[in-house]
Amino acid sequence: MRDYSDDVLSGDWRAAGRRVVPETHADLGLVVELPAGDAADNAAGYVGAVVRVDAGNVHLEDRHGRVRVFPLGAGFLVEGEPVRLIAPTASAAPAGRARTASGSFAVPDARARVARASRIWVEGRHDAELVEQVWGDDLRLEGVVVEQLEGVDHLADLLVDFAPSSGRRVGVLVDHWVPGSKEVRLVEQAIARVDARHVLALGHPFIDIWQAVRPAAVGIEAWPEVPRGQDWKTGTCRALGWPHETVADRAAAWRRIRGSVRGYADLDPALLGRVEQLIDFVTAE
Repeated sequence: MRDYSDDVLSGDWRAAGRRVVPETHADLGLVVELPAGDAADNAAGYVGAVVRVDAGNVHLEDRHGRVRVFPLGAGFLVEGEPVRLIAPTASAAPAGRARTASGSFAVPDARARVARASRIWVEGRHDAELVEQVWGDDLRLEGVVVEQLEGVDHLADLLVDFAPSSGRRVGVLVDHWVPGSKEVRLVEQAIARVDARHVLALGHPFIDIWQAVRPAAVGIEAWPEVPRGQDWKTGTCRALGWPHETVADRAAAWRRIRGSVRGYADLDPALLGRVEQLIDFVTAE
């Protein structure tokens, strides 16, 4: 007779033969895919990069700049392998590795790289300050300089003078990037005057960079609607009950808004994805 002394119910018998799906932190920039044929709501095969995680959801942006939101958990692929996406935490990073405000891993004792010939251009001072506040560490590490355009009206002449080339690229971040807008028309006309292969213009839909800061971070329910024909910053401050009559008032409002930004999670995904794409473009070898 065979000896059946072993307890067949010992151990985790329910998991026998079951594949264990590993957990993966939904770090900013991680590219994930929804399995083809398995996802609901026409999301089968959707591929996107993580641009934000909040309230149990992950925001994924595809290569066309469209952002979709999915619940964290199972049902994702990373490099073709099933994973369970979980929220990034401090403990998820290797010991001793901090993160920058953009969500990237900080490089200890890193020296700023000598500035590249390539540039990122933004419309104004507030745009430059916000990009520096969130992506400054990354930009210094990559040797990327951010310069102000003072409006896209000057873009055509600046591009001609800059003469973009393979080792001298330009990424342009534009406000109010919506179909039919003056900004889109001016940018298209400007790029037509140079080698368009070495210029990438991307934009966010907001009238002003202020709106790219999530209202909750500022402590308001939503950014107010300002009637056409009014100065947007003045109208916004007035609607919010903030001092608004002088340049100093509006400067104080911007300091208040920028001071509420602690990192990438306080910005709208529509801005996050654009800046990351521009950095990738101007740093590509």
